[in-house]
Amino acid sequence: MTLESVALIDEDGTVTVNGVVDPVPWWSVTKTVLAIAAMRLVEDGALSLDGPITGESFTLAQLLRHEAGLPDYGGVARYHEDVRAGKSPWPVGRLLQALDTRRLRYEPGKGWAYSNIGYLKVRELIETATGLSLAGALDRLVFTPAGLTTAGVATQPEDLRGVQMGPDGEGYHPGWVYHGLVTGTAADAARLFQRLVTGKVLQPATFTSMLDRRALPEHRNETFPDPAYGLGLMLNAVSPLDHPIGHRGAGPGSTIAVYAHGQRVCAIWHASAENPDRVVERVFQRLA
Repeated sequence: MTLESVALIDEDGTVTVNGVVDPVPWWSVTKTVLAIAAMRLVEDGALSLDGPITGESFTLAQLLRHEAGLPDYGGVARYHEDVRAGKSPWPVGRLLQALDTRRLRYEPGKGWAYSNIGYLKVRELIETATGLSLAGALDRLVFTPAGLTTAGVATQPEDLRGVQMGPDGEGYHPGWVYHGLVTGTAADAARLFQRLVTGKVLQPATFTSMLDRRALPEHRNETFPDPAYGLGLMLNAVSPLDHPIGHRGAGPGSTIAVYAHGQRVCAIWHASAENPDRVVERVFQRLA
């Protein structure tokens, strides 16, 4: 029997959970968490959204929207080979050198390419601005304000004890997720998005700025007929508030998708290598 966790929040705030109730890896849903933390620092004046980052030619907004021109390690075969072999994560310096990150692939703002390296830069900005570890910064800026009791950052294999990784995720080292790996229950993932869209963690104008998006017609498919990417959010290019807003993620052994539509939110974590789009489609069906 496949492990799965389904959390649904209805318009009246009722939370229903079926399946696994343990924490699970949020994979790239962590990008939304990082975006929320960065936007709170923008609200506080500790970070600039559109001003140039010291020593760089891109902005925070371009990092959050995958428009900075940075490469990604997702297509590096050796990376995946070493993950499968159970090896220790590469030092960050080795990763950046292997990808030649000083050479931008396009002029910032002039192109789009999904980049985990870009979100590693966001992590570094958050840690520098707060003077805290990522775990401490996310707890102060996101988890505590959102009232999440199970969310945390896994940095070592022992941090994944008690976290459902799925049969194919046993022995995984969370350090392979260079921007950081948040874990928590599916219910807490749903709560975070519910509180994001209802103005509980960011000021309304700040949340609106997260919807400033780049349309991605080249990525249209049956699941996403009119896709766009905002600041840490996957959404619809036209009238995003009329469609589900959220993020999906995948890693060794499991997939997760969390989306909000109006006052309803659904999070599904599925322990298999199933196409992430299939999990997103099931979330959309629950929200319909």
